[in-house]
Amino acid sequence: MNRLGRTDVEVSPLSFGGAAIGNLYTEVGEEQAHEAVAAAWDAGIRHFDTAPHYGLGLSERRLGAALREYPREAYTISTKVGRRLEPVPDATGDDLANGFAVPADRRRVWDFGADGVRRTLDASLERLGLDRVDVVYLHDPDDHAEVAFREGYPALEKLRSEGVVGAIGAGMNQAGMLTRFVADTDVDVVLCAGRYTLLDQSALDDLLPVAVECHTSVVVGGAFNSGLLADPGPDSTYNYTQAPPELLDRALRMKSLADRHGITLRAAALAFCAAHPAVASVLVGARSADEVRDCAEQFATEVPMAFWQELLESGLLSDKEPR
Repeated sequence: MNRLGRTDVEVSPLSFGGAAIGNLYTEVGEEQAHEAVAAAWDAGIRHFDTAPHYGLGLSERRLGAALREYPREAYTISTKVGRRLEPVPDATGDDLANGFAVPADRRRVWDFGADGVRRTLDASLERLGLDRVDVVYLHDPDDHAEVAFREGYPALEKLRSEGVVGAIGAGMNQAGMLTRFVADTDVDVVLCAGRYTLLDQSALDDLLPVAVECHTSVVVGGAFNSGLLADPGPDSTYNYTQAPPELLDRALRMKSLADRHGITLRAAALAFCAAHPAVASVLVGARSADEVRDCAEQFATEVPMAFWQELLESGLLSDKEPR
């Protein structure tokens, strides 16, 4: 287990991301979602992440129900604030426009205000069936920086001082604003998705060095860049859209190299994310027990130094990467 920043909150090196069991893109049955969480537990995963955004609260409800079987002190859980859910009376249609195969019976309202942070967290606790969570992130404040720094962050800081949560931070798909959170506030952890991978190391420019300097932990999500690094092929996605040809070619060359060294590209992608000293945990989303077991197996695979050396020599990886 790794400690987040200077807090007492601990996370397992591999964490379970709950977006998929919130019906990301396609439906996941209740039993399948439950089995995915149980497989994560059996694999030694003890940190679980979710958010109101994931399936309009479905992920939180499912994760809370599945974790009820285990001692509360044996795991840590994170959720997010910034998108408040409001009911939509007589709703029709689905939420696929936002990526989730659920009825559109609620709507998301951006709210990084102090009152909104507390209201959103209270609603999350109710859906989770918990009296506390261990980590709370400001979720995607990209277009709401002013209110997030002026009101959202101080509200989280107050919740932490009151002992309502153990650690606070921000979660985003970019590194720039996360670097500002680390440098200019007293966050304990940031969740950086997709910006520190075998295909995108932009977090290495500022975020990761500043995090080391400030003793702030980083949780890395999106290790597979939404699929391209999991199993590259013509239909692969990169950052949730069709993978560009040049990146597909690069991923296929990496896969060929991994094959020659007797490992999978998935194992290399996970090992790469975990290697940086700022990284406390690698967050992997999964929609089934089989996917969880595969991720745990790949995460535990030892990647030979010869693979990294050849990756560098081939120009597929920058020599600035820490190994």
